[in-house]
This record gives sequence, C-alpha cells and structure tokens, in this order.
Amino acid sequence: MRTIYLTAALTILFCGCTNLEEDVYDQVLETSFEATENDLPSVIAPAYTVMRNLYIGWQGNFDLQEESADAIVTPERPNGWYDAGTYQRMHWHEWPSNQWQPQNLWNNCFAGINNVNRIISQIEAGTIPVTSGKENVIAELKAVRAFYYSVLVDTHGNVPIVSDFNNAELPMQSTRQQVYDFVEKELLDNMELLSTEVSKATYGRLNKWTAKAVLARHYLNAQVYTGTPQWDKCIAACDDIIGSNKYILEANYKTSFLTNNENSKEIIFAVPYDEVFATQNSIHRKTLATAHINVLNLAAPMWGGNCAVPQFINTYDPDDTRLKDTWIMGPQYSVTTGALILTYTKNVPSIEETGFFDGYRIGKYEIKPGASGGLSNDYPIFRYADVLMMKAECLLRKGLANDAALLVTEVRQRAFATTNAAKATVTGAQLQQGSIYEYGYWQPNGTVADPEGGADIQYGRFFDELGWEFAAEGHRRMDMIRFGVFSRKTWFNHRPKNDGKTRSLFPIPQEELDKNPNLDQNGDYK
Repeated sequence: MRTIYLTAALTILFCGCTNLEEDVYDQVLETSFEATENDLPSVIAPAYTVMRNLYIGWQGNFDLQEESADAIVTPERPNGWYDAGTYQRMHWHEWPSNQWQPQNLWNNCFAGINNVNRIISQIEAGTIPVTSGKENVIAELKAVRAFYYSVLVDTHGNVPIVSDFNNAELPMQSTRQQVYDFVEKELLDNMELLSTEVSKATYGRLNKWTAKAVLARHYLNAQVYTGTPQWDKCIAACDDIIGSNKYILEANYKTSFLTNNENSKEIIFAVPYDEVFATQNSIHRKTLATAHINVLNLAAPMWGGNCAVPQFINTYDPDDTRLKDTWIMGPQYSVTTGALILTYTKNVPSIEETGFFDGYRIGKYEIKPGASGGLSNDYPIFRYADVLMMKAECLLRKGLANDAALLVTEVRQRAFATTNAAKATVTGAQLQQGSIYEYGYWQPNGTVADPEGGADIQYGRFFDELGWEFAAEGHRRMDMIRFGVFSRKTWFNHRPKNDGKTRSLFPIPQEELDKNPNLDQNGDYK
C-alpha cells in the first residue's frame, strides 16, 4: 500500500487536559489521510529532504566528488579510517561496482526521483487536492526530478529514466545522451512555470533561477556528457541569472558558509541542515582531529579523517585569504583557556600511514563553539560566484579570454582586498597558461617524485582559479574531468591507470544489475 510521509511536525495544544496518553505514528496511510492544500508543503517536502543525505550525508556526493580528486584525501590514521580500503580505492580510482559510495548516491537520487513521481501521481489523481497553481507545483516537482538526473548524468551516466510512479515494470536503461536530453527538456519545458521569487518562502526550493543554474552547469559539462560543447547555451543561462539582479557576490567570502548562511545573498540554491532537526551535515566530524573537541568545546566526538592534499595547498598565493577561509592549519588553541591543544601540519606522509594531526582540515563551513554532531550550516549547491565563473569559462573556451578575465577578477577581488588588492587582477593571457599544481607522486618527506607539473593543462590557470574559489564544495572531480586532468595526472599517492579506461563514470551498482536485467554495466567496469 502506498503511503504519504509527512515531514512537518504537528503541534497540538491541550488546554486543561489531564489525559496525556497519545498514539504516535511514524507514517500516515493514504486511505486514512484527507489532505488539504494547507498540507501541500509537507507533502512536497520528501522531494527535497533526500538531498540532505545525497550531498553531505555519509558517503554522499561530496565524498564522490572530492575523495576521487586532487584536493582532499582521507588517509589511514592511528584511530582508523582504513575502512576496508574504501577511501584508498577512491583515491586510486579502483572502486568496485559494489562499493557503498557510488551506490549510496545512486540510491539517494532514485529515492528522490521516486518521491517526486509519487507526489506528482497523487496530485494528478486528486489524492492531494490542489485547486490553484497546480501546474506550477507540478512544474517545480519536475524540475526537482531533473535536478536529480543532472547529478546522475554526471556520476553514473547511463541510468534508467523513470517518470511514471504507477508503472511497475522494470525500467529500461537510457544512454547518457538520452539522460542529458531529458534533463534539458524537463527544465526548459517547465521553466516559465517556476517562481521567480527569491525569499525565505523559496529558499531551498527549485525556483526559476535555480533551474537556470542547473541548466548552466549541465551545458558547461555537455562536451563531457555528449561530445558536443554548449558554451553559448551556458552563457545564455548565466546571463539570465545575472540579469535578474537577484544575487550578489558577498563582500566577505565566509558569509556563504556561516552557521546562519541562509541569509547570504550569494546563495542561489542550498540544501538546508539543522543541528537538531536535520543533522546530516557532519563535515566537521569527518575532518577535525579527535583532540579538536577541546579547541571549541564541541558537544560530539570528532573522527579526524579527511584533510587537504599538500600539493593543492601549495598552489595558493599566500595573500589569497581563501586559504585561511577554507582550511584549518597550524596551532589550535582552546577557545576558553587559550592553551595550545594541537598543531595541524601541512604534510601528509602517505595515504596508508599518517598521524593524527597531519594535513590541513576543512574549515570552510563555520564550526561554532559547542557545536554538536550536526552543523546548522546549509550546503550551497550554487552560488553567484558559480554563475560568474561558468560564464567566464565558456568565454575563455570561445576565445574571449580578456572578457573571461574581467569576470575572474571580479570574483578574486574579495580574496585579496585586505592583503594585496593588485593581485586580484588577472589577464586573459594568464588564464590561458598552464596550472601551477605540482603534479607527481607525493613522498613521505614532502617532496614530489616523478614530477609532471601542470603546464600542459589547457587553460590550467583558470582550472586553478576554480580550485581556489570552490575548494571543499564538491566540484573538483567534475572540473578535473572537464579539463582533462582526472584520468591522466598523478597526485599524492594516485597514479593514472594505463588500461585505456577513464573511470570518469562510476559503475552501475551491482545490486541494481542483479535485480534488473535491463541494465548493462558502464564500459570501464566490464
């Protein structure tokens, strides 16, 4: 029997009541639930709440995009983090088809898609009465579904397109091109029915500008997904967002990552978290050393796993304030006594053997004193800086390097405003240079063996700019693939494979192949 899950809490006030016994239910059956339009926000909520696990929940999209890339690594430490080799395989690009990281993302995306399909079916059947704005609600839900598929086309590529909740047949597999086309069409077909409002009422929901941002990123990666670049379409989507005058670059880089970052005018779309009611944001627990609990008097234990790859840290200009705004480094003192608690060092000797305090830690998302197991910081999926940089990249690839440089300079200005303002300016010629990342195999003593460098990376300087602006935001794997770095460069203890397989897609989960004979494994894993 299908059920409707309500995510909003219902508070009942009993005046002068002495009977405190109550029946508590964890679900409400459709046959006993008479919905009204007032219940619509609660009924729609499951289309979105899956995103909390999808993005920075355990083994979410953050881990897939960062652990497989060249800026963040989870080495084995004295307190663990071997985890049956999970993180080492992610670093080495040796994940099997039954590894939980790619599988968790698949499961969460399709859970969200299934929730969307169920809600649309109930609205269309009249089970959930919508007497006004029905087409707008359905358009929003279809945009949410397209959003989930925009994640899947990037990570798994050849996935089933499921849009009918009442169809019980095993779905057929679609090609990556077909999934790409589906995402584009669904967003375009429903765009004009989406809200243009930017307010607390639309925060964390798919409005028109979020849909434009999803499209822009979709077009930015079109050459990877389909073989055909779509630079002009990406620029047009970005221009629509810019022209709306709804968003700004915050004067302070940290504003978009504060505990109460829902007030940021730079955030276009974020996944909301809360330390009490939506506790999946545990980035601080996964990165901070156990002893860091005494630095901020934290209310939950820290696990001390991931940290920055030293080669990536070495790319920063020392005057770039994004370095200290993104990473926790050096001596750490008690917030109450001022006593030295620990010191984070830059070097990470090896993915197979590393100390408690080796490696700079992720500090981009504010960790307030006394924080519990979950942070209240919302996780930005799109910022206005994304829009400017997507447009800049397309201009650069179209041969308009000087125009691109103006946008990159605009983004850089706040990073050098208090240190060396002249360094904010970048030229078109500079953006066409190679990367300064010292690619090669990292040695325990902090040197690079078999150096490769990054001079051969086309538009490598722009690639570096993306790294500095969006570090620890779940972008890096996607960017590395687009710039041709992911499968051919050596970094930290990762070496490229020489088997002709790029591993730019994750495998279709083995349990999905086992239960659906219509699915075929992605080519790199056959």
